[in-house]
This record gives sequence, structure tokens and C-alpha cells, in this order.
Amino acid sequence: MKLALLLVLVAATNAQDWKSLEEETMRHFQALLRFDTSDPPGREQEAADYVRGVLAAEGIETKVFAVAKGRPNIVARLKGTGKKRPVLILGHTDVVAVDAKKWTHPPFGAVRQGGHVYGRGTIDDKDNVVASLMTMLVLKRLNVPLDRDVIFLAESGEEGHTRVGIQFMVGAHFNEIDAEFCLGEGWGGVREGGKLRYVGVSTTEKTPYRAVLTSRGPAGHGSKPMKSNALLHLSRAVVKVSEFRPPVKWNDTTRAYFERLATISSAEDAARFNGLVDPARTESIQDYLAEHDSTNYAMLRTTISPTILQAGFRSNVIPSEAQATLDIRLIPGDSGPAFLEELRKLINDPQVEVTRMVADIRPSSPPSPLDTEAFRAIEAAGRRVYPGVPTIPAMMTASTDMANLRAKGMACYGIGPALDIEDGPLGYGAHSDQERLLESALHDFVRYQYEIVESLAKAR
Repeated sequence: MKLALLLVLVAATNAQDWKSLEEETMRHFQALLRFDTSDPPGREQEAADYVRGVLAAEGIETKVFAVAKGRPNIVARLKGTGKKRPVLILGHTDVVAVDAKKWTHPPFGAVRQGGHVYGRGTIDDKDNVVASLMTMLVLKRLNVPLDRDVIFLAESGEEGHTRVGIQFMVGAHFNEIDAEFCLGEGWGGVREGGKLRYVGVSTTEKTPYRAVLTSRGPAGHGSKPMKSNALLHLSRAVVKVSEFRPPVKWNDTTRAYFERLATISSAEDAARFNGLVDPARTESIQDYLAEHDSTNYAMLRTTISPTILQAGFRSNVIPSEAQATLDIRLIPGDSGPAFLEELRKLINDPQVEVTRMVADIRPSSPPSPLDTEAFRAIEAAGRRVYPGVPTIPAMMTASTDMANLRAKGMACYGIGPALDIEDGPLGYGAHSDQERLLESALHDFVRYQYEIVESLAKAR
């Protein structure tokens, strides 16, 4: 009886009143949002200094690593017994640039209105930065005994200059962030009509592999049409690659994603998701997804999107060269060089050259497994914080810095706050001309991340 009472008292001592943290969380969140950390040019110093100051005030030591002036990476660590390998939590302090004229609220004003916080970085990625910051503070304040070190990386350069951020940390200071598991930006809760449908967790992502189509031919006078016109040959090539449908390639994540998504979808959508594995139905279903559901269509395969066209300098001159940039996103397991060779055969035009645009900034990496202690902890935290909705693993069609960590053998899981599915078409998404986050979603996310980390790291 005494032992049971003692265990109850210990649990009560280590419990956190989450409501009491909301004002502090919002204060830190707004402070971080008000720093203009646009990348380019990249100026994360003030945000990094703020994070260091908050951690230092709680007695949490930090280290600073920088390869470029004004672009620091901050590493904080809470020590455990070492019985288990560490868990890493990360968020990037830089944000994409803005066109302030298109914003209703100042992009770096952190304005609160109607239950939302408005500002660049609210969902990419200062939500993860503040959730990680609060996780470290609560663990320290409650003096939670740990079997794993908990490492917090506030990184620079994710939005375009990863050489100063994750590439630098993995290449030169990996021992400072080496962990068994990591949590970073990724999917998150999906709300529709004000109701939470599911909690998404990204366990893998596509690899950017951009390419350029270059068509060359003799220049000439625009009054004399030429079959060798570089623009004509480029146009045909662009149409061919745009209409090309690479084959479906499944992995554990995408199979689980569509299976679980079907269980919470309308009968019509469920039939589509389940029918993707039916050879007799899959082509017509993919046709539907390509037109009506680009995210789920992209989840099935490597994709190609023409994004930039360049040619000509006068309206009456047939150009000697024309170029198209392709944004290729390789599904895990696909080879970039082999895919470009496939495009060359598809285009089948000696006048059109297919070349890789730039070296990859993120490496190809295998999916993180679903049968790990970390994924089970994520599911359990989801049941507590978001009761009644399922956790669904998903593949990011975009890319994150977790690719560099997965390539080193770390199992990484992308999490985030709940977002309204209607916000995207309204222009409130990541990288959009507006960005916002529900205050309640932020507070739920802080608790969600904390409970995952505590479950993984707490001494038993």
C-alpha cells in the first residue's frame, strides 16, 4: 500500500499542468516569429540567440556550431543514464522569403486574431522550434529521470542553404546529434470542417532530383518557320515528360497510409484507396487522383513537374536554344541517373539534351520503420492528446533535413500541429503568401511532442 501511494505521489510530482504553459509558449512563439530569418539571405542569429538565452535561464547548457557568420546551429542536451541511445528533436529557425505586399498582417508581426497566430514560420518551422524548446524546459523543470539523452537541435539553412545547417552538422559534428530516433517537421494533424480526421506522421520522403531539358537548333528569322526550331522540339519533350506516368511503387509507409486512410474516408474514397492494388481498377483510380487529389497521386510514384521555361530574346527571332527545368521527386528506392536515362529514351530526340541540374542537397534514404519503440510512442501520445482519431504514417512528397539523418541510419519521424485542410486553397499554407496556425493546435502540439519524448527517454 505504501509503495502504491509512493508511486502515485511520484507520478503527481512529475505531472505537467499544460494549461499553465500556454502563456509562456505563446510568448516564446511570438518572439521567434518576429525575427526576420528569411532564407535567403539567411539571418538566424537573433533567433538562435533567443533560444540560447531561454535555455540558459533554466540552466540548460548549449553549444554553438557555425560554418558561416550569422548562421549558427544550437545544440542543447539533457543527460540521461545512457542505458538507451539518445532521442533528437529538431526545428529550423530560418523561413522562406516573403512578399510583404501580399500579406494581410505583417509577415513578421506574429499577430493574434480570431484564435490564430499569423506570420511567416507559424507552420514552417517555428512551431517545431518552440515545441522542442518547451519540451526541454519541462523535462528540466520536472527533473524527469532519463535513460536517454534528449538533444535539441535548432538549425539554420533548411530552406535553401543546408550546407550551413544539416549538411554541416552531419558532416562535421554528427557526434553532437547522433541518436537512435529523431522527431522533426513533417506531417501533422489533418482537420476538415473544423474536425480532426487523423494525425499524420511522415516516416519517409521523396528525394529532389532536378533536371534540365535543353533543346538546340539553328537560329533564324521568325518569318520563316523551321522544323528544327529549338522551342518546337522542347515543347514536344515537355509534353512527353508531363504525360509520362512512372509506375506505382509501394513501401510499408504508403501501404499503411492508404489502408488506414480508407478506414476514415467516405465509402467512395475508401473504395478508391483500397482499389489501388486491384490491377483491373488501378489505372482509372489513378486518373481520378491525378485530376482531383494531387497529394495522394504523388504518394504513389516518382513525379515530374515542369517549372521554368527559358528561350528567346526577340519576337522575330527563332532562338538557337531553349530550356525547361523539371522538378523531379524520386520515390524511395528510385535511382536518379537511371530515371534520367528513362526520360532520354522517352523523349527520343537527339536535339534535346537531358541533364541533372544541380547536385542533390539531400540524399536518398530508406523509410523509417513502423515497428519501433518511437512509432509506438507516437501512436500512444496521439491517443492521449488527440483521442478518437487514428495515427497514420505518410510519405512527404516534399523533402526535409531528416533525409540527411535517415541516410546515417537514424529512424526519423515527422510530426506537426493540426492544420485545417481548407487553409491551403485559401493561401494560408507553408511557403504561401499567408501563413497561420490555430493557437489551440500549437498548445496541443507542444504537449504531443513532449509526451512522445518523455515516453521514449524517461527512466523506467
